[in-house]
Order: sequence, then C-alpha cells, then structure tokens
Amino acid sequence: MLKMVGTSGQVSLGKQYAGRYFEMQIQADGGILLKPVRVIPEADAWLYTPEMRERLAQAAAWMAEHPPRETDLEQLAARVEGRE
Repeated sequence: MLKMVGTSGQVSLGKQYAGRYFEMQIQADGGILLKPVRVIPEADAWLYTPEMRERLAQAAAWMAEHPPRETDLEQLAARVEGRE
C-alpha cells in the first residue's frame, strides 16, 4: 500500500486504526516503523508486573479447581459462632 504524506505532515492509515496508539520508530535508513501499543494508566502498572501476573495465574488456577457453589448459611453461621 502506498501512502503520501499530506501538506500538514500527516498520513491516514484508515478508519480501522482510528483511536489506536502506535509507537513510531525511525530507522537508520529513514524508514518509519509503526508498532501498535496499548497504554495503561501509571496507577494500574502494578497489575502488569511479573509478580502480579504470576499471582493472577495462580488465582485463576485455584478458581478453575474450586468452582463456585451455594453456601449453606446455617453451617457458615455455626462455624463463625464457634470461633468467637
């Protein structure tokens, strides 16, 4: 696909890329490489650390082995009362 840079210095990639972020790398030969990226807020970056990814994988494995089931509220109340 051949694209021409307009007088404003912009290139249109097409509507399918609208609203997406790209990392732009300028190569030694003057070529331009666009890599699609996702941007996350700084406050959420801790979720993407290797440690947290491992903990989330462990939690997902535990949930797969322990599917949800109905709680017997009377039995639960008896267990709680027994701890006091």
